[in-house]
Amino acid sequence: MDFFLMKTITIPLSQVALLLIAATVILLFGRAKLALLVCYLFTLYWGYFANADLLIINGSSPANYTNLLIYFGFGFLIALLACAGFFLTPD
Repeated sequence: MDFFLMKTITIPLSQVALLLIAATVILLFGRAKLALLVCYLFTLYWGYFANADLLIINGSSPANYTNLLIYFGFGFLIALLACAGFFLTPD
């Protein structure tokens, strides 16, 4: 648990502004599900790509690539299920 408490994750202010603008515009058009998906994808991006150097513990070993594939595999699966939910349920 100390590993997570000792890390500082940075997110560029320009990306936060882009997320807020995109989510606001999407919500103004009444597409709440799409806004949630956009927020999720930004979080997925920030969770690994923006701070990848903080998450790699033992250099670039094959285990880190496996973890990356698992992370994005589940992330892609959740995004895919959310897109399927757009088509299966009415707004």
